[in-house]
Amino acid sequence: MTPIDTLILARRVVPVAGPTRVLEDHAVAVRHGHIEAVLPAAEARERFEAVEVVELDDHVLLPGFINAHTHAAMNLMRGIANDMPLMPWLTEHIWPIESAFMSPGFVAEGTDLAMAEMLRSGTTCFNDMYFFPDVVAERVDAAGMRAAVGMIVIDFPTVWAANAAEYLDKGLAVRDAWRGHERITPVFAPHAPYTVSDEPLEKIRTYADEMDLRVHMHVHETAFEVNDALEKTGERPLARLDRLGLLTPNFLAVHMTQLTDDEIDHCARTGVHVLHSPESNLKLASGLCPVQRLIDAGVNVALGTDGAASNNDLDMIGEMRTAAFSGKLAGAQPDAAAVSADTALEMATLGGARALGLDEITGSIEPGKAADLCAVDLSAIETAPMFDPVAAVVYNASRERVTDTWVAGRRLLADRRLTTLDEAQLLDTAARWRDTLAGHARQPAARRSSE
Repeated sequence: MTPIDTLILARRVVPVAGPTRVLEDHAVAVRHGHIEAVLPAAEARERFEAVEVVELDDHVLLPGFINAHTHAAMNLMRGIANDMPLMPWLTEHIWPIESAFMSPGFVAEGTDLAMAEMLRSGTTCFNDMYFFPDVVAERVDAAGMRAAVGMIVIDFPTVWAANAAEYLDKGLAVRDAWRGHERITPVFAPHAPYTVSDEPLEKIRTYADEMDLRVHMHVHETAFEVNDALEKTGERPLARLDRLGLLTPNFLAVHMTQLTDDEIDHCARTGVHVLHSPESNLKLASGLCPVQRLIDAGVNVALGTDGAASNNDLDMIGEMRTAAFSGKLAGAQPDAAAVSADTALEMATLGGARALGLDEITGSIEPGKAADLCAVDLSAIETAPMFDPVAAVVYNASRERVTDTWVAGRRLLADRRLTTLDEAQLLDTAARWRDTLAGHARQPAARRSSE
């Protein structure tokens, strides 16, 4: 028998890639952090001798979810300012709080809280955009997760950097410090067209081309953003980014709720990836991304939650359901077949891996890939009777049904218990920050009935 580290026996395995949609009574063999084989359970028992055997009799085993757009440390501001549009939310609440309280400690504790939430909902990898990316990388390394760590760039000064040049210098130092790490990938993260001027964007394009790094940016998030740019410059933000040479297969455009048919076609031609955050877009009333039109045009669409301050959770199972449901109404005509359950699952796994340039490493259950996996228990009343495990996960399950999460073969969630993060300590941390920030929380005025 062949010695391996872990043998996971599952009632159902959904590989996402490959010829078979659902594998019944299969096993995944894990050795040195990678998938050694995917094969029938009976054959696996005869072929492998494992240090640990995990039996998932009522579960579906999936690739770990890839949260393609986060601001992880903003978990400490969950619900701080609700029920308002993007720009007032940012300028009147979020940015002032960040100006007053941002620090390495804030980012470390907020990122730990976010990672715990993500692991408990089956997420194995996230793409982050926030201050102190050096601290984010350190916390990711300690927790054992996988992440694309954003080298943030903004024109105006913050506690992290005084100007765009310093943001770039500090970001490149982060890239040098973590280059070659097995689970951490640096990416450029200019915030948005309205916060980053041409000169730093041109430098980012040059560096990204030279270093083959992704560029992660909010684009066409709201109609206000597009109309404001048109009034000030006569140019739509996406056209400006194209003029600056940024629209390439390395470009990750977040939100994209305001798109013309020509812009969709141009994204397909240039290889741009779109990172869809439906719940944040709905909560802030920013708009609906035309997901099915993008996919039909050949654009890779990934799924992300955005930050917990605007969502207000990091639940990728919930995000899949919202993406599927809202996607059926986001086209020119309602279409119940748009953004199917399978499409939503692919967006949350392999689509995210493609966007981050990690599709040879993660995003599907295939031999040779990292053992980034999650198990969802489908034995509950809420998923019974169960005819289709993919639909059951996307349309019926909740994140509370996730029992186990592995990253690179390491079990970071075991029977709903975090193994590298201290839940009690995190709850104490959250309570302390709640007390610190309580005076800044916006309580919306009650809206009178029209009757």
